[in-house]
Amino acid sequence: MADLIGVLAPDEGYTLSALDDVKFLRANGPLPRTPVLYEPCIIVVCKGRKRGFFADREYVYDAQHYLVLSLPLAFESQTEASPEEPMLAISIRVDLAVLADLAMQVRAPSSDADAMGINSTPMDDRLGDAVVRLLEALVSPEETTVLAPSVIREIYYRVLSGAHSAALRAPLAHQSSFGRIGKALRLIHARYHEPLSVETLADAAAMSVAAFHAGFKSVTGTSPLQYIKATRLHKARMLMIQGGQNAALAASNVGYESASQFSREFKRFFGRSPVEEARFMKEAMALRARVEIPSAQARN
Repeated sequence: MADLIGVLAPDEGYTLSALDDVKFLRANGPLPRTPVLYEPCIIVVCKGRKRGFFADREYVYDAQHYLVLSLPLAFESQTEASPEEPMLAISIRVDLAVLADLAMQVRAPSSDADAMGINSTPMDDRLGDAVVRLLEALVSPEETTVLAPSVIREIYYRVLSGAHSAALRAPLAHQSSFGRIGKALRLIHARYHEPLSVETLADAAAMSVAAFHAGFKSVTGTSPLQYIKATRLHKARMLMIQGGQNAALAASNVGYESASQFSREFKRFFGRSPVEEARFMKEAMALRARVEIPSAQARN
């Protein structure tokens, strides 16, 4: 697994694959604890170690544990790596439509843990084998098209049938509190640049404002308004890093009317000014296009 990711992602940062739902992560040195925003995904680390910090809990994902996020969540992440032992990982975005279809066919394990939006789970051989086959398929354009989607479906199955699949199953239960909060979270991520009130979000979740507040904090670890602010700041950071936008334009595009207010809140949240943070992230974790490499070279 490490050899394949090393070929598919030779440069530090994020590297896109030929599939929109898959990208690679590589860090050649340690990265301090910093706020991050992850979309629903499965992250498998084959070398190095990452630590996630959410709601007073720590989640380790390394060669022995994979991370699952069933909802878009803001938390803090720390990377342990070195030039001799780089952090190498693959991130697979969770497609809720495919997941829902599979969940109807897979019985939930009786030992399932309480539902959380984030979970770190021990890796088993069958899931590891599926990830290797996905990586092998991604080095070939033909196999990427023909084989990779079915292997991703198998990876979903392995996670759903595992002992700790609650993190993936919970958002599919639309009538549960978790499922309703998930609907509100998806609304935030679709309309974060627009004015959003707690009442609007509570209506979308079909909950009273009081019940929505309590349920939202139990799932995300923060209040709805603080979550909206964090989402806007994260999105603005990505616009500056990936889109090359300046702070004023990024602030406007995520819904801020005051550039000075944006700069103050940005520095309070990330610990750096927008310019400083954009420079740091571009150097540390740039986003790169897919590396074209002959499959024979990748497998040798």
